[in-house]
Amino acid sequence: MTEKEIKSLVGRQRKYFQTGATLPVGTRISALRRLYNAISKHKKEISGALRKDLGKSAFESYMCETGMVLEELSYMLRHTPRLAREKRFRTPLAQFHSKSFRKPSPYGVTLIMSPWNYPFMLTLSPLTDALAAGNTAVVKPSAYSPHTSNVILHILSECFEPQYVAVVTGGRAENTCLLGEHFDYIFFTGSQSVGKEVMRNAAEHLTPITLELGGKSPCIVDQTADLKLAAKRIVFGKYLNCGQTCVAPDYIYCHHSVKDKLVNEITEQIQKQYGRHPLNNPDYGKIINEKHFDRILGLIDKKKLAYGGSYDRETLRIEPAVLDNVIFSDAVMQEEIFGPIMPILTYDSLDEAIRTVNNMPRPLALYFFTSDKAAAKKVTSRCGFGGGCINDTIIHLATTEMGFGGFGESGMGAYHGKVGFDTFSHYKSIVDKKTWIDLPMRYQPYRKINEKMVKFFLK
Repeated sequence: MTEKEIKSLVGRQRKYFQTGATLPVGTRISALRRLYNAISKHKKEISGALRKDLGKSAFESYMCETGMVLEELSYMLRHTPRLAREKRFRTPLAQFHSKSFRKPSPYGVTLIMSPWNYPFMLTLSPLTDALAAGNTAVVKPSAYSPHTSNVILHILSECFEPQYVAVVTGGRAENTCLLGEHFDYIFFTGSQSVGKEVMRNAAEHLTPITLELGGKSPCIVDQTADLKLAAKRIVFGKYLNCGQTCVAPDYIYCHHSVKDKLVNEITEQIQKQYGRHPLNNPDYGKIINEKHFDRILGLIDKKKLAYGGSYDRETLRIEPAVLDNVIFSDAVMQEEIFGPIMPILTYDSLDEAIRTVNNMPRPLALYFFTSDKAAAKKVTSRCGFGGGCINDTIIHLATTEMGFGGFGESGMGAYHGKVGFDTFSHYKSIVDKKTWIDLPMRYQPYRKINEKMVKFFLK
């Protein structure tokens, strides 16, 4: 799509939004129901596209993408009428007689830019929240997952006219054109480097944004943890989608006394979950492209390779790898891995672990495996991170009842469920003043009695 076409598209959406057509709750519910039905109808096409782009199995595609979008849609179909209502608040005596309320209002024309690692879920979930809140949307999926992008284009074109919801495909040129336009809200999921560019462009128009980024999410394992269960859940979270998950445990930070046993348990779990030859497992995914494939291979230090690490360039698959005796200055610890490599580091005391984590950029997630409730409270209270789990990984984002998002280097803002509705809404605070009485004390000329009355009302 050319710059001129993008400018025209944004203009048509703005004109459509200004008609008020997206405001009625019935219109929003109808849009959400159309989307729900279309996704349900095209589940096979969605699964097939995700298989081509990322090698995902049908089960994983539904569990991590299609099913989560349908859950978000179900939540909004049930709750949008309640969420869209005005809410009354107490009015201070000084404003007698009047009514005070907050009115949720859509921002207007929104831009949703999504990544390639969960290309369907991370496009359609924020879109669901934007539509529930009453916005129009321009959707820009990643060029790295073209098959899924084409399915998204087909589904959304089937459900909506482009002045309501439109899909812009393409790469950097289209991204640049879109970011040059004036949107009322921008929702971006992706890397920190691109997130900074999005923020710079949004600042030109003072456009509010949500940034869902990533980072090196630590997985702390103390000496009281159930190591067998910890290994099982860590392996699931780390190697899901071939490690290409923004909230995957980036590295294991365990107490030195349990390291050797934990490495053995993790090795055993990799074999149980993926088989002794993961490259032959049809349900094990692939790296998105050759560029990332080579980047990930470059992070594997063969001298520290404790398990796995074989690869097949033809299929872009890398076996689950475990690196032992890793230190924080190693190459694998200088960037977010975003691949199937698990570095294992050790600490001597929990205070040391907390200090180390807090001296690093704020991660999107943190996981802590322990049987010590006091230790769990200490870590979750003192460490800075977006969200996480105690004695599990990943699952904190799989709910519509809690917001999901990061802060600092891992992003800003959150979404899912009510929090997602709030993200795409501006809350107007309104006082409805009655006309049958008008207290004179605020008007000039000021008198002593006015001062006494003001102090009485405002004390």
